[in-house]
Amino acid sequence: MSKRHLSRYLSVAAVLGLTVAGLGVNSASAAPSYAQYEGSAREAKANKAFFEAVVKAVAEKRAANPGAKSVTVVYDASGAPTFARQIAGSTSIWNSSVSNVKLQQGSSGASFSYREGNDPRGSYASTDGHGKGYIFLDYAQNKEYDSTRVTTHETGHVLGLPDTYDGPCSQLMSGGGPGPSCTNAQPDAAERGKVEQLWANGLAKALHKVR
Repeated sequence: MSKRHLSRYLSVAAVLGLTVAGLGVNSASAAPSYAQYEGSAREAKANKAFFEAVVKAVAEKRAANPGAKSVTVVYDASGAPTFARQIAGSTSIWNSSVSNVKLQQGSSGASFSYREGNDPRGSYASTDGHGKGYIFLDYAQNKEYDSTRVTTHETGHVLGLPDTYDGPCSQLMSGGGPGPSCTNAQPDAAERGKVEQLWANGLAKALHKVR
């Protein structure tokens, strides 16, 4: 990754990923790919694949239990104990911001997971091309930048939001664009509305396919 991106989020990319076994998101390659904060076409494609994998998993569970009143996405945070507070904060922020989808911690049936450690690439989203992966939170990056913002931003990818690096600090998905002084971890009205729309329309389409 370029030094420019290292300075904008220390290899900026606290990232989304899934431990969704058997979701069947097809890809031409099984080699791992990394969705980072650069906003490239490849990254956008990886983020879209993650979102679609999560929606598909939720749709399959919903089809098996059609009486469920809410859409819940389960995540496993056991692999990132250092960031337990930030992950819980991210969950609280999203659950209070949107109503069409809710996040819930749990190890059984998790649709994505978090990991932590040191990596020269910084934080990133890793996917094997088949819907499996994880959000890796890099220690150095999360010391330099607001960790709750990083975590909530990356969880936004799980919920379907793209990066908007040129946006202001008030936009959660602007990521490291505004610089390390930005500590806003709240999605703005447009971002909240987009998630609501994605989970209303995306889930309906996924349910139609699995029924």
